[in-house]
Amino acid sequence: MIIQDSALGKGLPKITQSLCPECKKVIRAKLKEEDGKVVMYKKCGEHGQFQSVYWSDVDIFMKAEKWAFDGIGVEDPAIKNADSCPDNCGLCNLHLSHTCLANLDLTNRCNLQCPICFANANASGYVYEPSYDQVVDMLKTLREQKPVPTAAVQFSGGEPTVYPDFFKVINAASKMGFSQVQIATNGIKLAGNPKYAQKCVDSGLHTVYLQFDGLKEDNYLQARGKPLLDVKMKAIENCRSTKPRPLATVLVPTIVKTINDDQVGDILNFAIENRDVIRGVNYQPVAFTGRISQEERENQRYTLSDLAIDLEGQTDYLSREDFYPVPFVTPVSQMVSVLKDDPKVAFTSHPHCGLATYLVIDDDGDVTPITEYVDVEGMMGRMLEKAGEWDTFFHKTAFKVGGRLKSEDSKRKSLVKNFNKYFGEFMTDKELPGGLTMGQLMSDLMKKGDKKSVGDFSWRTMFVGGMHFQDDYNYDIERVKRCVIHYAVPDGRVIPFCAYNGGPTYRKEIEEKYSIPLDEWRKRNE
Repeated sequence: MIIQDSALGKGLPKITQSLCPECKKVIRAKLKEEDGKVVMYKKCGEHGQFQSVYWSDVDIFMKAEKWAFDGIGVEDPAIKNADSCPDNCGLCNLHLSHTCLANLDLTNRCNLQCPICFANANASGYVYEPSYDQVVDMLKTLREQKPVPTAAVQFSGGEPTVYPDFFKVINAASKMGFSQVQIATNGIKLAGNPKYAQKCVDSGLHTVYLQFDGLKEDNYLQARGKPLLDVKMKAIENCRSTKPRPLATVLVPTIVKTINDDQVGDILNFAIENRDVIRGVNYQPVAFTGRISQEERENQRYTLSDLAIDLEGQTDYLSREDFYPVPFVTPVSQMVSVLKDDPKVAFTSHPHCGLATYLVIDDDGDVTPITEYVDVEGMMGRMLEKAGEWDTFFHKTAFKVGGRLKSEDSKRKSLVKNFNKYFGEFMTDKELPGGLTMGQLMSDLMKKGDKKSVGDFSWRTMFVGGMHFQDDYNYDIERVKRCVIHYAVPDGRVIPFCAYNGGPTYRKEIEEKYSIPLDEWRKRNE
């Protein structure tokens, strides 16, 4: 088993632990409903009371909470005797999830100076840039993680494309078996040279996560300090031109209320129009990394429920009901782990970390949420039930004949028998866009070889999601314990995203330890 029943308390009001935004001390916090919203209240004995909207819609909050699953963490954690969080990151014995996506900062240098950025050399006064050998060691740590080796790594920064050995580390990650090698980039280098994107592909890059704040130049002037819309368009065009197929691109808009929240629908429509190269949109509601007044927070705070509601209002194909929390798909991981007799990646994040859905797009460009093809709630509930049943009975007895696992074909038939009703007519007869039936897709999932149908199907879908990283005002330590997006750092530790960039701010500790003063770096590189 790679998951367990969640220990999270359900319902409102509830008590959790948070941090004082001023002194970073762990303090008690209360989540309660107020005017249809979920609000966090907390009080520091020295710095007074703070409040912040946690989620803007209580109904969506409660729906997400129904799909909470906890993982079992990692085997042999680096910190084995931790009794408090978030001051023992490493990962520690209190952490409840393995790494689903690892961030690895190649540098804190950047070819932009964004006002909203939390990681840049000019602001900090030093350069953090691990050596190639240090990067390889960090990648090895991730691949050696048990019970599930890290499958996806995203090189980040700063701006990763300015790293001296950029293509070399991409190639190293590809050869080490990461099934997803990604970069988080502003797109400047991709836009500047049409051959750059192809070189990324040739080196082993799978996906570009492109910083994309909107379709108006004013968005970039406010958030990034310079006009960049043309740069984004050129970067997308150059990713489109790669062979043997376009370099998969995911748009990553940072959304700030009153700044660009009126464009979330336009951004998604743009992605759909360019679906030959754009695979998804991963919205990121702003996290306030510095001091900000309560009035400014109230005016600019944007939550995941705001995103679902705005996409419903700004498109004619999405409803807030189409969105589910990240751990909603955990039963799929559990089922595949049982059938394959091998632990697979399980997205056991806190249910209030992210929301997502998929769109199916036909050849005419008509858009349909995946929820109209599949009874997703019924299927996930049944998968969890059958995974537990098969793990304790079928997998140990009926699936083993003469010491060998039951055939892949028999497993596929068991899947069809148990889950056919959730797909209805789409299971074996009616084709999804592109000529694929769900029966073929299920069959392909059970094969150990080339998963062509799965790959082709993914190119006819569009991921739409949001991940709201925490700041010191809405910090919830229960979220940190369940984080699935982690940073690999040079000393061998693996640190949850929101602990690395907020709260105790491990970023500063790590970068100061493994950096040189900016002036010294400039002298060395003149």
